[in-house]
Amino acid sequence: MRAGGDAPVTVAHLTAPTDHRAQMIEDVRHGLTAYRKHLASKYFYDARGSELFDEITRLPEYYLTSAETEILAERADSIMAEVQPDELIELGSGSSDKTRMLIESMQRNSSGRRYVPLDISEEALRSAALRLCDDYTWLEVEGLVGDYVPDLGKIRRRGRRLIVFLGSTIGNYVPTLRHSLLRSVAAALEPGDAFLLGLDLVKDEETMIAAYDDSPGVSAEFNKNILHVINRELGGDIPVDAFEHVTRFDRELSCMSQSLRASRDVVANIRALDLAVTFVAGEEIHTEVSCKFSRIQVEREFDAAGMRLTHWYTDNGDRFAVAIGSLQTPP
Repeated sequence: MRAGGDAPVTVAHLTAPTDHRAQMIEDVRHGLTAYRKHLASKYFYDARGSELFDEITRLPEYYLTSAETEILAERADSIMAEVQPDELIELGSGSSDKTRMLIESMQRNSSGRRYVPLDISEEALRSAALRLCDDYTWLEVEGLVGDYVPDLGKIRRRGRRLIVFLGSTIGNYVPTLRHSLLRSVAAALEPGDAFLLGLDLVKDEETMIAAYDDSPGVSAEFNKNILHVINRELGGDIPVDAFEHVTRFDRELSCMSQSLRASRDVVANIRALDLAVTFVAGEEIHTEVSCKFSRIQVEREFDAAGMRLTHWYTDNGDRFAVAIGSLQTPP
């Protein structure tokens, strides 16, 4: 498959394709029968969920996107000039302005021309890859379908690499899973490679809460969309209007925590699970964490994974950071 120019676009599976519906049934059954009900945040993202999240990133309350963009606009060229990567590997199928800044900087610095997004969604990969290659005819794109932790180490090396994880998406990982991810990144690096990580920083609670509970209610609609997905995909009759969006800051974990709270007693049937689920008024379904970071915490977590923090850049408001890491130097 080729885009508008001469550069090839390929999409391959690092592991055998899975039955996503069967996995969803297993995940939803496990989450809704648990003592503390929960749902995996990846099920937010059907077409409507993706539209809503894109809308969230443009809201004034959601400072994360603009702050990270500010940093990359100022620092991308110096990062690329120092790393000189032959390939840019991105965790997630990015085609946004932030990914494009890095790709354009890679060309300006005459380093590589290979872009490798890794994502669990083949559809998202194909869409992002074709859009990028339509705009950058020189770019070689190899989309890989897989999961970050088990599959990152399977990517073929084509020279010096820069691995990128943007948007503070790493904040959706609880500490134990975050350690596994960072260990996988470290295992995929060699001397001379680098890891670029976008991180939302701990700040006043009012600012953080507003980012996840905006006044127009887009975040609330996005959170509730997971119930619409279950109803449509699994034959559920969950009354979405019986749940309200809840967001709070967990000081112990330094994480924003999102959930859906039943405003009344509910009994919902989900045909694909052959299951009736009962919610009592006030009961919550946990849907997502969005952890926040400090420099000392990132240094500690990098060190535990076998990396060292080499650069730390923040936006003008010290709301967000871009951290650059590399392999630890052997003693």
